[in-house]
Amino acid sequence: MSRSGTSVTSRVLAVLATFDTEHQALRLSDIARRADLPLPTAHRLVAELATWGALTKQADGSYVVGQRLWDLGLLAPAATGLREAASPFLHDIHAATRATVHLGVRDGTQVLYLDRIAGSASVPVVSRVGSRLPLYATGVGKVLLAYAPPEVQTVVLSRLERITPYTITQPGRLHAQLVRVRAEGFAQTNEEMSLGACSVAVPVRSGDGEVVAAVGIVVADLRRDRMRLVAALQVAASGISRSISGRAFH
Repeated sequence: MSRSGTSVTSRVLAVLATFDTEHQALRLSDIARRADLPLPTAHRLVAELATWGALTKQADGSYVVGQRLWDLGLLAPAATGLREAASPFLHDIHAATRATVHLGVRDGTQVLYLDRIAGSASVPVVSRVGSRLPLYATGVGKVLLAYAPPEVQTVVLSRLERITPYTITQPGRLHAQLVRVRAEGFAQTNEEMSLGACSVAVPVRSGDGEVVAAVGIVVADLRRDRMRLVAALQVAASGISRSISGRAFH
């Protein structure tokens, strides 16, 4: 339909709305088509958004959501409150383990990293604050997937792609892991997102018991210290849960 009668604000929002979990990088022609805008209009709006920092142009010519939108989103009460509540506990874990510590929430079929404290060991970690990674290949992601609605699990289990030779791509095997996560209270990965990196994570619950986030640790090997790390994470998750009790984080 024609957008001749719509406001500039509506057109800008239409451009931003073209990005979602299935379309994280788009070329200008794709943005114009998905926003139902003439190419010259899309070109002008995208250029202005890129100048402001809302969009970033990549080397291949496609555009992704820019860091400035992420920074703005962190001002939302839900994200700000959760990060602030979790921060002292994440630092406690980091001080005790010197490992990389994560705080993540579910964003559709991905885990969104709200906070990250880098470890001192040379363990490959691909996450960063504001990044999104597959739920099925990360420790915090598996926790969030285990407590996700059935329809989300169905979508994820139907789209398992191999990231490393150790990524679990068999739906039945991953489903069994998710069942075990709920029974045991923690999830783990073994070089499933990046070689040389293993992770363990536990859920963070709101006052009514709903899982609203996950905290995790990335280390080189879990065979010796797994349960010690789980215990440390559970103490932290319990503290975060008490801190956010009575607040709404959705």
